[in-house]
Order: sequence, then structure tokens, then C-alpha cells
Amino acid sequence: MIIFIDENDENKRLDNYLSDMFTDISRSKIQKYIKDGKVLVNNAEKKPAYFLKEGDKVEFEKLEEEELKIEPQNIPLDIVYEDDNMLVVNKPSGMLTHPTTIERENTLVNALLYKYGDNLSDLNGEFRRGILHRLDRNTSGLLMIAKNNMAHEFLAQQIKDHTITKKYRAIVKGNYNGDEDRIEEPIGRHPKYPHKMAIVPVKDGGKESVTLLKVLERFKEATYVELTLITGRTHQIRVHMSHRHHPVYNDSMYGSGEGRVKTEEQVLQSYYLSFTKPITGEIIELEIEPDEKLNKVLTFYRNRRN
Repeated sequence: MIIFIDENDENKRLDNYLSDMFTDISRSKIQKYIKDGKVLVNNAEKKPAYFLKEGDKVEFEKLEEEELKIEPQNIPLDIVYEDDNMLVVNKPSGMLTHPTTIERENTLVNALLYKYGDNLSDLNGEFRRGILHRLDRNTSGLLMIAKNNMAHEFLAQQIKDHTITKKYRAIVKGNYNGDEDRIEEPIGRHPKYPHKMAIVPVKDGGKESVTLLKVLERFKEATYVELTLITGRTHQIRVHMSHRHHPVYNDSMYGSGEGRVKTEEQVLQSYYLSFTKPITGEIIELEIEPDEKLNKVLTFYRNRRN
């Protein structure tokens, strides 16, 4: 199995990365696999404590006790754009982007396998067929999918070079100070809670992270904002907003409790995407309407203001 590390997994220890992927296998067993040379990074043996970098090629023998098969499922897909080499889907909040060893059903990949079968890139293995980048389970919005390996490599290079434009809508708690902001704070793994990210100095492993913010609408208790990612770190928007003391509304991991309006976790949507199309080089721009969570919170605060 071969997996290419993206910006979401950089800075993870190799043994932690594999443990997160294969949760039914003990950490000690995974470490033994690595020490026995059964896991290669860029065609070389590494120690379990090796910190992964974006673009690393991780290659390993089957680690599962038994073959884990991902079953196609007839789940409706909201397809916003499609051509012979790729598509862009609007992922709903509540859906995992790809399966894990614990959750192997009702993910975006299960739905893609049902509709496209083998007509999906396999550079990142069976669990991530077609997947180029991810959105958190409870973040909705636009995701690019590669139908073949050529398109995957072409689009992945744009992601790595930060030449794709990704914009988000969010409700953040409190009245944001100023109409525009540029947040430049390095992000890395939380030193105490490895499932979380945090503001981490570069000298301690944090990576440059830049988010541009523009206020769209203000309320007494919340602010409607547009966020443009210059970099694409794991949980970047959620960490930066929390650091500014304006956490994304209802974000239980980085926030400060539920807001007055109840929603399924963070009110955050990837609503705009601009990229270069494989083969033709045409620039594609896509934009979708605010999702159900955004509309619910906006309607509540707008009605209270009237």
C-alpha cells in the first residue's frame, strides 16, 4: 500500500500516523513493523518517531489482520462540477470524507465507489479512492475528486503549491474587531492532546499558516465572516479563530460551548473553489449557496435584529 502525505498529516510521527489509520492494531505492533523495515518513507527505512513531511511517500505491507474491504453504498452525491478526469462534490456536514478502520460505511468514498467503481484514482490507497483533500466531518462544502492518477497528481501539485483558491463562510462567536484581518500564526500538533492542533512556534515544529478574514455581517453575539486559506493546515480556520478569541460557532473542540442556536458542531462551509483543470489548463471557479447550518444561525440573528 502506498500513501502520499498531504498537509493534513504533516508533522505527525510515523507510528502515530499508522496507529490512527489502523486503530485495531496495537501501537507496539505497528512500531515493530516499522523497526523491521516493513514501512518505507521515500523508499528508505525510518524510525517510529520520524516526523512526516508533506509529499512523503509512505509504503508498507498489509498491516491488517484481515483484508479490510470498503463497500460501495448508494448514497446521493451533490455533484457541482464534473468532467472526464475529475469532479467536485458538495459534501454535507456529518459525513466523513473517507473510511477509517473503525468507520467503514456512509462516507464520501463509499458513495463514490458506488457511482464510479474503479474509475477513481488509487494513489492514496483503497480507503481514499479519488480523495485529494479533506474536510472535517462536520464541515460542509466543496471537495475535488480525481477519477484517475494523472488528474490526481496534477491537482495534488496545485494543492501543494497553494495555487488553488479555497474560501469558506463561517459564523464566529462575538463581534469581531475590525472588518478585515490577516492571521499569520504557525500551526502544529497540540503538545498535550495529539488529536488537536494548536498555535505552535516554528522552532517547535509549527508550520507557517495564513488565513485572510473579511467581515460580511455583524450581530451582537456573533459575526458572519468569509475566510480565505493561503495555506491549508489541519483545522487551520478553527485554530486561528480560537486563537483570536472568536471560535467558530458551536465548535466543541476549539470553541467555548454551544451558542444560542443549536447546530451539528461548527458552522463552517467551504463555499468557493478555483483551480486549473487537468489537460486543458482552463480555470474553473465554483461557488455554492450557504448551507442549512449557516442559514439557520443567520436567520435567528437577523430576526432578532429586526
